Amino acid sequence: MPNTGKSTLFNRLTASQARVGNWPGVTVAAQAARIAAGGATAEIVDLPGIYSLEGGCEAELIVRRFLEREPINLCLVLLHAAQLDRQLTLALQLKTLGLPLLVLLNMADEAAALGVRINAARLSAELELPVRLISAKYGGGVAAAWQCIESLLDERPGAARADGAGRHARAQSGRRNELHRVPQRAESLPRNGQTACLGCGACPMTWAAGATAGVPAAVAVERIYASAVKAPDDLPERLTARLDRLLLHRQLGLPLFFVTVFLLFELVYRLAAPMQEGMVWGLGRLRLELLEPALRAVPPLLRSFLLEGLYNGVGTVLSFLPVIVLFFVAMAAIEDSGYLARAAFLMDAVMARAGLDGGAFVIQVMGLGCNVPAILGTRVMRSRALRLLTMLVIPFSLCSARLQVFVFLAGALFSARAAPLVLLSLYAASFAAAALTAVVWQRRYRSPEPLLLEMPPYRLPTAGHLLRQARRAAEHFLRRAGGFIIGGMVAVWLLTHLPTGVPPAGPATLAGRAALLLVPVFRLVGIGPLLSLTLLLGFAAKEIIIGALAVIYRAGDAKLAGVLAADLGWVQAYSFMLFTLIYTPCLATVAAIRQESGTWRFTLFAVGWSLTLAWLASFLFYQGARALL
Repeated sequence: MPNTGKSTLFNRLTASQARVGNWPGVTVAAQAARIAAGGATAEIVDLPGIYSLEGGCEAELIVRRFLEREPINLCLVLLHAAQLDRQLTLALQLKTLGLPLLVLLNMADEAAALGVRINAARLSAELELPVRLISAKYGGGVAAAWQCIESLLDERPGAARADGAGRHARAQSGRRNELHRVPQRAESLPRNGQTACLGCGACPMTWAAGATAGVPAAVAVERIYASAVKAPDDLPERLTARLDRLLLHRQLGLPLFFVTVFLLFELVYRLAAPMQEGMVWGLGRLRLELLEPALRAVPPLLRSFLLEGLYNGVGTVLSFLPVIVLFFVAMAAIEDSGYLARAAFLMDAVMARAGLDGGAFVIQVMGLGCNVPAILGTRVMRSRALRLLTMLVIPFSLCSARLQVFVFLAGALFSARAAPLVLLSLYAASFAAAALTAVVWQRRYRSPEPLLLEMPPYRLPTAGHLLRQARRAAEHFLRRAGGFIIGGMVAVWLLTHLPTGVPPAGPATLAGRAALLLVPVFRLVGIGPLLSLTLLLGFAAKEIIIGALAVIYRAGDAKLAGVLAADLGWVQAYSFMLFTLIYTPCLATVAAIRQESGTWRFTLFAVGWSLTLAWLASFLFYQGARALL
């Protein structure tokens, strides 16, 4: 089932870096890795989480198709050890398919802390399947489980297909999915018309009004659970319940969430600023003491290309590496804590007014790192209309690439006290643009599906996981620096220096001529000709924009802030940032929208809408600010 630690176990077994998070639906596509297993090589595939074989969302279809079509030597079924009363149903469903199975009871440490005692031998006998207790996060029992995996692979070298999966799903398609047991205790929460099922106490279930808590799916589950699992009648109150009384408070919950987000930005900005200054200093000394002396004999045009084009542009972008790494570490801490699922719960009623749900809010928050995985994350939604509407709003999430632009301009043009507030206002503007989009188009993409969301317990992120997220963010950033960014810098230098014999970045260059054509479009929003050119180049990747400014203004990372502060007023700069925030997403996001929507018509509509909204927002701000100042 979702959020049982499949990807965490996958990473531990294969040394991979599949994304993990403390909320359901993080894995939305199959991920594979090869590893030695005894005397052979095994391919381990991490599939999306499913509540049953009967579901109809894209993630569940991926699992069903895989089971039907792929030859499988062994199927690892991960169940949450503290939630076996409702998760055993999935194991019994999979058993009917005739696949070789190994049941892994993950988070056994959490179950023990709750006083839940599991007789693994008895459970194995009842299920007629091998069962092992593990903790994928901390490694407990994983070595013994791997030995069992190798033994089972040796015993069953022949691969099988679950030919009955499709027949099973079709036979059950008319029935409502009844996965969740009636809880031992439940309380109505006077917030957003929602209810919380506290069941096992480890992981409450919440659902929007209109959804139904299921009844026992099979008498067999009751019998097996009663014979193999002993749980106290009154579970001890955990820190999760005490924190939720505050963080899910009807009046205080949302303000606390937004205060937390602001403090996150403030922390990242404060910690990253000295690190960024150190990188700027180091890059400046490298140019002054090594590169300039080494290139003195090089022809002037080539020296200009290497220093003012490639080095200034790429160096300016690289100076933002500390910001990106710290941002991803902070986001990983929030994701692992379980707070994002609470944010979805709190935002569900607000999002419902715009035709979305709390799950769409979580997916939009995922887009703060990168819009592309957020677009892919819509696969967990059962309604195509809701998927399309969510894909329409995700590109307004302030991704890490745009964050570089805003951190730089905020630091260059605003005081140290005002810069975090400027960043917070841009995040607020991104959510406002998403909300407006949803309100405008909700009738066209109406969905009746209620929100069904599993609320995980609060968990402390491990230092190892945070370090892996930091490394992953750095590697992703550097790969883009080696592709889109360098290509963009070359393009900018050529446009601003050709034809030869004219002043660089002047009106006679290719860039100057192209910029003059854009004057009628951007004059009314306060964006000058050369700034508008960077927006065109930013369509490929937003990381290009700051490097392009360094090339156009012929200033390295140490001087660019001063040059821009002298050339731009804060009203022009903020209008430029607003346009950059809202306008057409990068090419990778556009490709993801095309892939997930399956139609160019919707993709072009999404691009055209974001361009229109960006121009209108910048126009209203710029003209309004000029009228008031």
